[in-house]
Amino acid sequence: MAAPADILESEPQTLGSFIQRYSDVIIAVTLVMIVIMMIIPLPTPLLDLLICLNITIALVVIMSAIYNEEALDLSVFPSLLLVTTLFRLALNISSTRLILINGYAGEVITAFGNFVVGGNPVVGFIMFIILVIINFIVITKGSERVAEVSARFTLDAMPGKQMAIDADLNQGAINDEEAKERRTKIQREADFFGAMDGASKFVKGDAIAAIIIMLINIGGGFVIGMAQKDMDAATALQTYTLLTVGEGLVSQIPALLISTATGIIVTRAASEGNLGADLVKQLFNNERIFFINTGVLLMLSIVPGLPGIPFASLACICAFIGYSLHKKNIVPEEIKEEQAQAKEKTEATRPENIISLLQVDPMELEIGYSLIPLVDTGQGGDLLDRIVMIRRQCALELGLVVPTIRIRDNIQIKPNAYIIKLKGMEIARGELMLDHFLAMNSGTVFEEIPGIETVEPAFGLPALWIPESQREQAELSGYTVVDAVSVLATHLTEVIKQHASEILGRQETQNLVDNLAKSNRGLVDEVVPELLGIGEIQKVLANLLNERVSIRDMSTIMEVLADYARATKDPEILTEYVRHAMGRQITHQVVQGNTLPCVTLDPALENRIVGAIQRTDHGSYVSLDPDSMRRMIASLNNEIEKLANQGYPAVVLTSPAVRLYFRKLVERSVQGLTIVSHAEIDQSVEIQIIGVIRI
Repeated sequence: MAAPADILESEPQTLGSFIQRYSDVIIAVTLVMIVIMMIIPLPTPLLDLLICLNITIALVVIMSAIYNEEALDLSVFPSLLLVTTLFRLALNISSTRLILINGYAGEVITAFGNFVVGGNPVVGFIMFIILVIINFIVITKGSERVAEVSARFTLDAMPGKQMAIDADLNQGAINDEEAKERRTKIQREADFFGAMDGASKFVKGDAIAAIIIMLINIGGGFVIGMAQKDMDAATALQTYTLLTVGEGLVSQIPALLISTATGIIVTRAASEGNLGADLVKQLFNNERIFFINTGVLLMLSIVPGLPGIPFASLACICAFIGYSLHKKNIVPEEIKEEQAQAKEKTEATRPENIISLLQVDPMELEIGYSLIPLVDTGQGGDLLDRIVMIRRQCALELGLVVPTIRIRDNIQIKPNAYIIKLKGMEIARGELMLDHFLAMNSGTVFEEIPGIETVEPAFGLPALWIPESQREQAELSGYTVVDAVSVLATHLTEVIKQHASEILGRQETQNLVDNLAKSNRGLVDEVVPELLGIGEIQKVLANLLNERVSIRDMSTIMEVLADYARATKDPEILTEYVRHAMGRQITHQVVQGNTLPCVTLDPALENRIVGAIQRTDHGSYVSLDPDSMRRMIASLNNEIEKLANQGYPAVVLTSPAVRLYFRKLVERSVQGLTIVSHAEIDQSVEIQIIGVIRI
């Protein structure tokens, strides 16, 4: 262990780090000391120092307000306003005590009472009243109103801003972290302006208190001066009025600065920089304004009775500014083109821009311009909401977190067409008719209706596009009728399920493992990385998704991997073990009621497949002669047709040792086939053999 001296040498303590480390203690002690100031008399040197500190704090606050780019950069301002107001009132009480007791309240107040107002109490009183009026009526009232309106408008706009964030998130313009930050910022803005609405009352009350304190000081000082200090009326009024005015000016100048800072903060909107930068950029950007002002000022300078020199001087200044802006804005078109070409060339050769071209979106949906209303919520489009529901459905059914689907319009495809892409490559496409409905024959149609013949894109079924006027008739005739956006949503859902194993990458697997670790850290640590790496786990999960087995129960999957990964690292063998453990879920997917209609393999065929298994360092495969393969596929198709004729799905039941290798043999030849083993079927299920596959 390092010695304390070593720690101090390795981490030098500066004043800034000390203040930051003990900031909570310092603030608590400061608030307590402010309250104590109201009770315990202060010596005049200390009061002078605190008055100067009050002015310094006010200057720091207004400078911070000027250099902030947005209101939330000083989100602590409402609390700071309360603390500074309390500190200023404590100084008022302390100075009032000294004025009434000693007739003297330090050098600062005396200087403001004598030097600033020239020793004239009437002038000082008038200046004090003007400062209070400016602070109370002009700045504070305006800031209070702006804060109130900003708070109300911010709250009213919150639902719309939240919907805009959700739309950007669904379109892929922002990621989940950026959406979370923007939602947090919206909430903080609402809280800030609401707090500012209330905090501005502190300044308002402070201005009222200043007037009352001044009247008490003058009246009380006049009585004390005549009754206790044997002053005549004029001397008492002169002395205590000057001190009171000095104390009021010392108090109101910082109050005016902080009130101004309040107004600056609550009036900042659509800002791109600090106040100074914005003022210069926005006021000094058009030379015509200054040329027009030059002409107006010159006309005023020659009007009889008006002072010509000040107007003429200002006219010259405006003319100089306008000429400077004019020269700055004159750039030859040739230079602009050269600069644009040079910039384009530079941007194109930057490594960062080239690297950005390598970014491939996980999933994209390109639509023709006629389908844009599906995305536009202003035209009633709800495709974005449908995509959110699709992602939720895939998470619930498959346990797969589908990445954000980016939607783009593409003028190079047909206006009513759409393309679904996976990692930049097209995997599906279709066409829609927005003003029509898709009618599909579900097998119960007893009366055909006319329509535009087409093919349902998700499952390849024959269908008709019919106008809305025929929708009711089609439903009565036994057709299944859906709208265009439902056709697209169904197609997109089916494509995601078909390619779920490709969507799941190593990063997505890592996210699933990290999510499991939040609730079962011990299990994750047992498997990763001691037994299996993320890549090997990803292959097991991809194998499950490839046969549409949900990976939502990650806990069971990881427990099986923990049990068998010491014996084998083959992802396909591990997948079979996982399937056995998830038998109840697989059974639920294939049974009808409590019966499993299926076809099975002839024992002779199973023995032949087992005998043809070839094992290598890179996995296992089955080597059957072409003639045997041809006859097996033909027999399989015949048996599947029997299942279809009886209204049953295509399910093949095999022994556990054969299931994996039979799937490898037939997966490319027969689509939509479900292959299960006896070990994956719940014992309570009744197995109904419809046929036997033979060679």
